[in-house]
Amino acid sequence: QVQLVESGGGLVQAGGSLRLACAASGSISSITTMGWYRQAPGKQREWVATINSAGYSNHADSVKGRFAISRDNANSTVYLQMNSLKPEDTAVYYCYNPNFAVWGQGTLVTISS
Repeated sequence: QVQLVESGGGLVQAGGSLRLACAASGSISSITTMGWYRQAPGKQREWVATINSAGYSNHADSVKGRFAISRDNANSTVYLQMNSLKPEDTAVYYCYNPNFAVWGQGTLVTISS
């Protein structure tokens, strides 16, 4: 089994930056793809970005050019660098591992206008 713990959320002004981290523990040798999702108040959870074990990544159109997913395999951590933040980026951000269908507990990101 795998456990995921997110950190790095907080309150920032529009135009600011945050870096989220997702630390994995447990059967991490089986981890390949990792993803970030978010859920805004009153909305469905949506996909934000994915990265595979080779470092290839994809990002949702809504964040492309502003957010960047990366991973540090040595430390079993996946990051989400978020720049040029907008109020509509306000959400709880979750990391997800599809190998074990495991979600982290989420970290709240609030962007003020």
